[in-house]
Amino acid sequence: MPFIAKSSYLDNYFSEESHFCQLYPLRIQQLDKTHWSPLIVAYKACQFLVDKPGVRILDIGSGVGKFCLAGAYYKPSAFFYGVEQRDYLVNIAKHAHEKLGRMKVQFESRNFTQVDFDNYDHFYFYNSFFENLTGSSKIDDTIDDSPDLFNYYNRFLSRKLSEKPVGTRVVTYQSAGFEIPLGYKIVDMQMNNDLKFWIKNFDV
Repeated sequence: MPFIAKSSYLDNYFSEESHFCQLYPLRIQQLDKTHWSPLIVAYKACQFLVDKPGVRILDIGSGVGKFCLAGAYYKPSAFFYGVEQRDYLVNIAKHAHEKLGRMKVQFESRNFTQVDFDNYDHFYFYNSFFENLTGSSKIDDTIDDSPDLFNYYNRFLSRKLSEKPVGTRVVTYQSAGFEIPLGYKIVDMQMNNDLKFWIKNFDV
Protein backbone atom coordinates (compact mmCIF):
# COMPACT_ATOMS: atom_id res chain seq x y z
CA MET A 1 0.00 0.00 0.00
CA PRO A 2 1.30 3.48 -0.80
CA PHE A 3 -0.29 5.33 2.10
CA ILE A 4 2.43 5.20 4.74
CA ALA A 5 3.15 8.36 6.70
CA LYS A 6 6.79 9.39 6.36
CA SER A 7 8.81 12.38 7.39
CA SER A 8 10.53 13.61 4.23
CA TYR A 9 9.24 16.51 2.15
CA LEU A 10 8.48 14.34 -0.89
CA ASP A 11 6.96 11.40 0.98
CA ASN A 12 4.52 13.64 2.82
CA TYR A 13 2.71 14.58 -0.40
CA PHE A 14 2.04 10.93 -1.19
CA SER A 15 0.91 9.89 2.29
CA GLU A 16 -2.70 11.07 1.77
CA GLU A 17 -4.90 12.42 -1.01
CA SER A 18 -5.40 15.68 0.87
CA HIS A 19 -1.65 16.18 1.15
CA PHE A 20 -1.12 15.62 -2.56
CA CYS A 21 -3.88 18.10 -3.40
CA GLN A 22 -1.89 20.82 -1.70
CA LEU A 23 0.34 20.87 -4.77
CA TYR A 24 -2.51 22.48 -6.72
CA PRO A 25 -4.68 25.64 -6.68
CA LEU A 26 -8.01 25.38 -4.84
CA ARG A 27 -10.13 25.00 -7.99
CA ILE A 28 -7.97 22.07 -9.13
CA GLN A 29 -8.23 20.49 -5.68
CA GLN A 30 -12.03 20.65 -5.95
CA LEU A 31 -11.90 18.58 -9.16
CA ASP A 32 -9.79 15.84 -7.60
CA LYS A 33 -12.45 13.25 -6.79
CA THR A 34 -14.05 13.49 -10.23
CA HIS A 35 -11.24 14.08 -12.71
CA TRP A 36 -7.84 13.10 -11.27
CA SER A 37 -6.70 9.53 -10.64
CA PRO A 38 -6.72 8.50 -6.97
CA LEU A 39 -3.28 7.72 -5.60
CA ILE A 40 -4.25 4.10 -4.95
CA VAL A 41 -5.25 3.74 -8.61
CA ALA A 42 -1.93 5.19 -9.74
CA TYR A 43 -0.11 2.85 -7.38
CA LYS A 44 -1.91 -0.26 -8.62
CA ALA A 45 -1.60 0.77 -12.27
CA CYS A 46 2.13 1.36 -12.00
CA GLN A 47 2.77 -2.00 -10.37
CA PHE A 48 1.43 -3.51 -13.58
CA LEU A 49 2.72 -1.08 -16.19
CA VAL A 50 6.32 -0.93 -15.02
CA ASP A 51 7.46 -4.41 -16.01
CA LYS A 52 11.17 -3.50 -16.30
CA PRO A 53 13.51 -0.59 -15.53
CA GLY A 54 13.50 2.25 -18.02
CA VAL A 55 10.02 1.53 -19.38
CA ARG A 56 8.20 4.54 -20.89
CA ILE A 57 4.60 5.11 -19.79
CA LEU A 58 2.22 7.54 -21.53
CA ASP A 59 -0.80 9.00 -19.73
CA ILE A 60 -3.33 9.95 -22.43
CA GLY A 61 -5.16 13.07 -21.27
CA SER A 62 -2.92 13.72 -18.29
CA GLY A 63 -4.75 16.77 -16.91
CA VAL A 64 -2.76 18.30 -14.06
CA GLY A 65 -0.29 15.43 -14.03
CA LYS A 66 -1.36 13.52 -10.93
CA PHE A 67 -0.94 10.03 -12.41
CA CYS A 68 2.51 10.76 -13.87
CA LEU A 69 3.80 12.38 -10.70
CA ALA A 70 2.51 9.54 -8.54
CA GLY A 71 3.90 6.98 -10.96
CA ALA A 72 7.34 8.55 -10.89
CA TYR A 73 7.24 8.46 -7.09
CA TYR A 74 6.09 4.84 -6.81
CA LYS A 75 8.27 3.57 -9.68
CA PRO A 76 11.36 5.78 -9.99
CA SER A 77 13.04 3.38 -12.43
CA ALA A 78 10.46 4.21 -15.13
CA PHE A 79 9.79 7.30 -17.24
CA PHE A 80 6.35 8.91 -17.20
CA TYR A 81 4.96 11.16 -19.93
CA GLY A 82 1.68 13.07 -19.94
CA VAL A 83 -0.06 14.49 -22.99
CA GLU A 84 -2.84 17.03 -22.44
CA GLN A 85 -4.47 19.38 -24.95
CA ARG A 86 -5.16 22.24 -22.50
CA ASP A 87 -2.13 24.48 -22.03
CA TYR A 88 -3.15 25.78 -18.61
CA LEU A 89 -3.48 22.24 -17.18
CA VAL A 90 -0.04 21.38 -18.50
CA ASN A 91 1.35 24.50 -16.85
CA ILE A 92 -0.24 23.48 -13.55
CA ALA A 93 1.25 19.99 -13.92
CA LYS A 94 4.70 21.43 -14.57
CA HIS A 95 4.41 23.70 -11.54
CA ALA A 96 3.52 20.72 -9.33
CA HIS A 97 6.49 18.87 -10.79
CA GLU A 98 8.77 21.75 -9.85
CA LYS A 99 7.50 21.64 -6.27
CA LEU A 100 8.29 17.92 -6.02
CA GLY A 101 11.77 18.23 -7.48
CA ARG A 102 13.63 15.91 -9.80
CA MET A 103 11.42 13.10 -11.08
CA LYS A 104 11.37 11.22 -14.40
CA VAL A 105 8.32 13.05 -15.68
CA GLN A 106 7.59 15.10 -18.80
CA PHE A 107 4.39 16.91 -19.77
CA GLU A 108 3.44 17.93 -23.28
CA SER A 109 0.72 20.30 -24.45
CA ARG A 110 -0.92 18.84 -27.55
CA ASN A 111 -3.78 16.66 -28.74
CA PHE A 112 -2.94 13.00 -28.25
CA THR A 113 -3.53 12.36 -31.97
CA GLN A 114 -0.30 14.28 -32.62
CA VAL A 115 1.78 11.95 -30.44
CA ASP A 116 4.16 9.33 -31.84
CA PHE A 117 3.08 6.16 -30.05
CA ASP A 118 6.33 4.46 -31.05
CA ASN A 119 8.06 6.53 -28.35
CA TYR A 120 6.20 4.74 -25.54
CA ASP A 121 6.01 1.19 -24.22
CA HIS A 122 2.82 1.08 -22.15
CA PHE A 123 -0.23 3.31 -21.61
CA TYR A 124 -2.61 4.64 -18.96
CA PHE A 125 -6.06 5.96 -19.86
CA TYR A 126 -8.58 7.55 -17.47
CA ASN A 127 -11.45 7.87 -19.97
CA SER A 128 -10.42 11.37 -21.03
CA PHE A 129 -12.72 11.32 -24.08
CA PHE A 130 -15.80 11.19 -21.86
CA GLU A 131 -15.78 14.98 -21.68
CA ASN A 132 -16.87 15.07 -25.33
CA LEU A 133 -20.20 13.46 -24.46
CA THR A 134 -23.20 15.70 -23.77
CA GLY A 135 -24.11 15.83 -20.09
CA SER A 136 -20.77 14.51 -18.87
CA SER A 137 -18.87 16.10 -16.01
CA LYS A 138 -16.29 18.46 -17.48
CA ILE A 139 -13.11 20.05 -16.21
CA ASP A 140 -13.94 23.32 -17.98
CA ASP A 141 -15.99 24.69 -20.89
CA THR A 142 -13.26 24.36 -23.54
CA ILE A 143 -14.19 20.85 -24.67
CA ASP A 144 -16.90 20.49 -27.32
CA ASP A 145 -19.94 18.27 -26.83
CA SER A 146 -19.38 15.96 -29.77
CA PRO A 147 -20.26 12.26 -29.83
CA ASP A 148 -18.61 12.15 -33.24
CA LEU A 149 -15.36 13.37 -31.73
CA PHE A 150 -15.72 10.89 -28.88
CA ASN A 151 -16.05 8.07 -31.40
CA TYR A 152 -13.21 9.38 -33.55
CA TYR A 153 -10.83 9.55 -30.58
CA ASN A 154 -11.74 6.03 -29.49
CA ARG A 155 -11.18 4.67 -33.00
CA PHE A 156 -7.88 6.56 -33.31
CA LEU A 157 -6.57 5.25 -30.00
CA SER A 158 -7.72 1.73 -30.83
CA ARG A 159 -5.82 1.84 -34.11
CA LYS A 160 -2.67 3.14 -32.47
CA LEU A 161 -2.80 0.47 -29.77
CA SER A 162 -3.36 -2.21 -32.40
CA GLU A 163 -0.06 -1.17 -34.01
CA LYS A 164 1.90 -1.74 -30.80
CA PRO A 165 3.85 -5.00 -30.35
CA VAL A 166 2.70 -8.07 -28.49
CA GLY A 167 3.35 -7.57 -24.78
CA THR A 168 2.17 -3.94 -24.72
CA ARG A 169 0.36 -3.15 -21.48
CA VAL A 170 -2.58 -0.79 -20.96
CA VAL A 171 -4.42 0.22 -17.81
CA THR A 172 -7.86 1.82 -18.13
CA TYR A 173 -9.80 3.47 -15.33
CA GLN A 174 -13.57 4.03 -15.50
CA SER A 175 -13.64 3.20 -19.18
CA ALA A 176 -16.03 1.00 -21.13
CA GLY A 177 -13.11 -0.31 -23.17
CA PHE A 178 -14.17 1.08 -26.56
CA GLU A 179 -10.58 2.19 -27.15
CA ILE A 180 -9.08 -1.29 -26.66
CA PRO A 181 -8.61 -3.23 -29.93
CA LEU A 182 -8.75 -6.94 -30.63
CA GLY A 183 -5.59 -8.69 -29.58
CA TYR A 184 -5.64 -7.28 -26.04
CA LYS A 185 -6.81 -9.38 -23.12
CA ILE A 186 -7.94 -8.31 -19.66
CA VAL A 187 -5.66 -10.01 -17.15
CA ASP A 188 -7.05 -8.40 -13.99
CA MET A 189 -9.81 -6.08 -12.78
CA GLN A 190 -9.85 -4.18 -9.48
CA MET A 191 -11.61 -1.27 -7.77
CA ASN A 192 -15.10 -2.71 -8.46
CA ASN A 193 -13.96 -3.52 -12.02
CA ASP A 194 -13.36 0.17 -12.75
CA LEU A 195 -9.61 -0.48 -13.02
CA LYS A 196 -8.71 -2.87 -15.83
CA PHE A 197 -5.33 -4.31 -16.76
CA TRP A 198 -4.72 -5.31 -20.37
CA ILE A 199 -1.91 -7.05 -22.28
CA LYS A 200 -1.62 -7.43 -26.03
CA ASN A 201 -1.47 -11.16 -26.71
CA PHE A 202 -1.57 -11.29 -30.50
CA ASP A 203 -1.63 -9.23 -33.68
CA VAL A 204 -4.86 -8.99 -35.64
